[in-house]
Amino acid sequence: MEETLKIIVLVKHVPDAQFDRHLTGEDNTADRSESILSELDEYALEAALQLIEARGGEAAGNKVIALSMGPAAAVNAVKKSLQIGATEGVHLSDEALAGSDAAATSLALAAAIRHLGSDAPADLIITGMASTDGETSLVPAQLAERLGLPQVTFAASLELDGGKLTARRDGDTHADTVEAELPAVVSVTDQINDPRYPNFKGIMAAKKKTITTLSLADIGVDAAQVGKSGSWTAVETAEARPPRTAGTIITDEGDAGIQLVEFLAAQKLL
Repeated sequence: MEETLKIIVLVKHVPDAQFDRHLTGEDNTADRSESILSELDEYALEAALQLIEARGGEAAGNKVIALSMGPAAAVNAVKKSLQIGATEGVHLSDEALAGSDAAATSLALAAAIRHLGSDAPADLIITGMASTDGETSLVPAQLAERLGLPQVTFAASLELDGGKLTARRDGDTHADTVEAELPAVVSVTDQINDPRYPNFKGIMAAKKKTITTLSLADIGVDAAQVGKSGSWTAVETAEARPPRTAGTIITDEGDAGIQLVEFLAAQKLL
């Protein structure tokens, strides 16, 4: 009989890409008033659910814990994860976290993961390939370093065999097969699966699932280590994107191809 799995999936509440994104406040942080669960994190959640379902699911004692860090509204990313199928949720929320860059974020998340592993360490921490707001792809590697765990990034497939994982990483001209012992940190691409949608049964079941809220004090992190004071990077200035111009219209009188080439050459695109 295979051992049960405990998987933590990092999910983020990000500005909805359907709307224009803005920076706000003196610190030039992202305006999160119109936010949703990051689309790329849905692939991580689906990967985790497939792994536990292959071992009998929640009924066999397996867990998928959706962990999100952010302000009060970020709990909606956790709720959506529970509707999709996560077994429980955790929301790390503290005013001091506001403005945290990737380094400060990974520090806080690493502490939260250690806290959640005080009874039984997680076998896997799975993330998306990047957040759709910052798009740095830095947090998974930083998280692995802080936790002292092997990392497998940009996995396009993921399999478990006992205490070993095997992943495929696709390049432009070739693919690599990577192996690591559990526990490990894995980031997955948007090619790994087709995420499921919440159905009515899942939405109703989510109402009975537990969401735990943690503060910095709960996970033993000093406020000076996160937020603006604990960040390694900051946005000093920001300007609104200039409006798009009408562009150049070419009237074809038999020489449109020549005009197009001349235009591209003038723009140094040839």
